[in-house]
Amino acid sequence: MLSISNVTKLINGEPLFENASVQIYKGEKVGLVGQNGSGKSTLFRLIIKEDSPDSGAISFPEINKISYFSQSLGEMKGRSAIEEVVLGDSKIAILKKQLKEFEDMMTNYETYTEEEMNNILIRMGDVQTDFEKHGGYDLETRAEEILTGLGIHPDLHHQNVEDFSGGWRMRIALAKVLVTNPDLILMDEPTNYLDLETILWLEEWLQSFEGAVFMTTHDRGFMNSIVKKIVDISNHELTTYSGNFDFYEKEKYLRRSQLQSEYDRQQDNLAKEEAFIAKFKARASHAAQVQSRVKKLEKIERIKLPPKEEVMDFEFSIPPRGGDDVVVIKELTKSFITTAGEEQQIFRNLTATIKRLEKIAIVGVNGAGKSTLLKVICQQLDPTKGTAVLGPSIKLGYFSQFSLEVLKPESTVMDEVRSILTSATDGFLRNLLAAFLFKGDDVHKKVMYLSGGEKSRLVLAVLLSQNNNLLVLDEPTNHLDMASREVLLNALKKYEGTVLFVSHDRHFLNELTTKVYEVDTGSIKIFPGNYNYYLNKKHNSRAF
Repeated sequence: MLSISNVTKLINGEPLFENASVQIYKGEKVGLVGQNGSGKSTLFRLIIKEDSPDSGAISFPEINKISYFSQSLGEMKGRSAIEEVVLGDSKIAILKKQLKEFEDMMTNYETYTEEEMNNILIRMGDVQTDFEKHGGYDLETRAEEILTGLGIHPDLHHQNVEDFSGGWRMRIALAKVLVTNPDLILMDEPTNYLDLETILWLEEWLQSFEGAVFMTTHDRGFMNSIVKKIVDISNHELTTYSGNFDFYEKEKYLRRSQLQSEYDRQQDNLAKEEAFIAKFKARASHAAQVQSRVKKLEKIERIKLPPKEEVMDFEFSIPPRGGDDVVVIKELTKSFITTAGEEQQIFRNLTATIKRLEKIAIVGVNGAGKSTLLKVICQQLDPTKGTAVLGPSIKLGYFSQFSLEVLKPESTVMDEVRSILTSATDGFLRNLLAAFLFKGDDVHKKVMYLSGGEKSRLVLAVLLSQNNNLLVLDEPTNHLDMASREVLLNALKKYEGTVLFVSHDRHFLNELTTKVYEVDTGSIKIFPGNYNYYLNKKHNSRAF
């Protein structure tokens, strides 16, 4: 279905990948993994012919239609959300235009001869058949279902695209891809900007989708639930693993361990042979043996170890101990006044005490008020009623969804951390930044040239080094790759402080959570257990 054969792609004369080959068959769900800069997006561009390989071939036997979702929105304006999605299927748009032209001809039938009208009817019938075959008659219904599934409710379907925020326009762009019902969907980070409820809907949609999927994502749970094959880009090679992401991770570690063992054995043997040659090369009586071993060494194919992948390397220092009651919340209520002058209640009458060392996940559908609750606790917003008071000796660190936006574009990486950690030495700052993968000249890189993942690492580097004993984190894993997420997760699990967090990464939620606060329809429910406990309780309550 998709055949990538011996493809080489050079960037500035250096190979991104060499002689790469991958086969994706009808209906397969395949994940593409690799470090930032390894070539994932480039491979997608080669497939959709936005770029060309330096050698090799990419072909599409049995594929009629490919759709591609990327993080680049392109121009979307002048139409409603539903109109934008319907236009995603260009083939149907063309057929619809042709049908309209035939309908116009039919209204002026008196201007045509009987033979001409018969020909028009025949051609119109062919177009109608093609239109039906491509799903033209139910396209708008499918578009409405997909938009709603992606969290854009029916009352917003006819709202102008320009009136949506960037994150919501990204959902419209995703709907444009899904509605085309292609043979193959390429997806570059489809879960970015989606909340957990929408991710679960997309997961179910892709599981039931009959076509093939080739996707990248930093969401381990999403990847695991969909794909049955992994393509790994590393060390200029594409390697295929038959299994989900968890299988790939274990298998890659096993292959690396086996290669390391083979390398160690070969090095031992080479050392022995070289020692023999060095010892006896000056002795005429051993000349034949020495020459034989020299030739043997020349013929041996040396095992090469791939370089180890760089990941963040961070652990918290022990923060100062605060009081056992970290946040005391009493009768907390928050509401907003809408543009229509009506009161919209986000949550009401929350009374709770957040205890030392708790790791609390704040969950709920998009717009329920998760971020609002965190802002009230962090005193970024005033409550409508009630109080949220930090306990004695509590030092708060807050990572918001807009933390990346407060970075100064013209500042360098070093400037940013120095402006906040004013008393730290250059040596400390360099070591800190190196732990978050800013090494050497990277510290002089301007913020405007950083990727989303680099900006996230920069903000986290500052926040996590401030010795806070309470961390409030609103989507801290956005833009982080899987390896960085895992390092952050492990550091937070060992962290001897309290954490309140919002995340749509189920693996992150499952591993870190000790208690769940669910924000839902103006109230907050507390579940005294981990995230799986919360899901089971919700499932059981729905069953009755």
